[in-house]
Amino acid sequence: MTIALIAALALAGQAAPASPPLTVGILADPCAALPAMPAIVADYMARYATAKAAGQPAPPVTADGMAIYQRWQDALLVNDFPGLCRYRAENAALPPASADRIVFFGDSITELWRREDPGFFTADRIDRGVSGQTTAQMLGRFRADVIDLKPRTVHIMASTNDIAGNTGPTTLAAIEDNIRSMAELARAHGIRVVLASVPPAARFGWRPGIAPVESIRALNAWLADYARREKLTYIDYYSALEDKDHAFRAEWSGDGVHPNAAGYAVMRRVAGRALGLDGRR
Repeated sequence: MTIALIAALALAGQAAPASPPLTVGILADPCAALPAMPAIVADYMARYATAKAAGQPAPPVTADGMAIYQRWQDALLVNDFPGLCRYRAENAALPPASADRIVFFGDSITELWRREDPGFFTADRIDRGVSGQTTAQMLGRFRADVIDLKPRTVHIMASTNDIAGNTGPTTLAAIEDNIRSMAELARAHGIRVVLASVPPAARFGWRPGIAPVESIRALNAWLADYARREKLTYIDYYSALEDKDHAFRAEWSGDGVHPNAAGYAVMRRVAGRALGLDGRR
């Protein structure tokens, strides 16, 4: 997809047009060059937040709005593949790390956890999920969003979007390599590694041609075995959330992929037991 670079031309009398601002290459602030959130997306997010606060259903998504959103996401993918700009300002504003800091690092399932269960995320528990990301993208921001935050523990939940092919075709071995690399980076910096299972899903609404069950089960088997061999902590959310057909239990997810508030309540209990967080703020 070709991304059009829009720049204002400043004219002074008969002088030649000034050069447009540079938006590629080495920049003092690469994040300033990213395309801004479209007004229709910002408006929807505001209406969504209002409806959620009032306990009302989410407003409907229009086809035009979704198309605009997707074009914006495509532009962000081209200009900031790892998503380094997503948490740059929040990271800079964090206080010094406590001895108990945990970074929850992942994709939309992690990002939405803070929205659905904000009380779980205290000053010592930091959410660094980015919707839609694959393990290759996560590896690219691991230093900025994990290592540089100096946590005691990192909780890594990933691979749903790899299996869905969000950044192209891949293999289970490539996913495993990315997760192994994140674990090795963390341990090299004295960070305890917690590997979370991939949650269950029988289908992906945005990739209806993919049947993910067997890939998810195979990857979870590898995660559990790798954690055992490397003496890491493995958290099995999958078993707590699946139904008899290996899909996400309907009462705990609105779309079969992402937990709802009740699903995150289950995850909170599982995480609390595994990480010793029960009763801690």
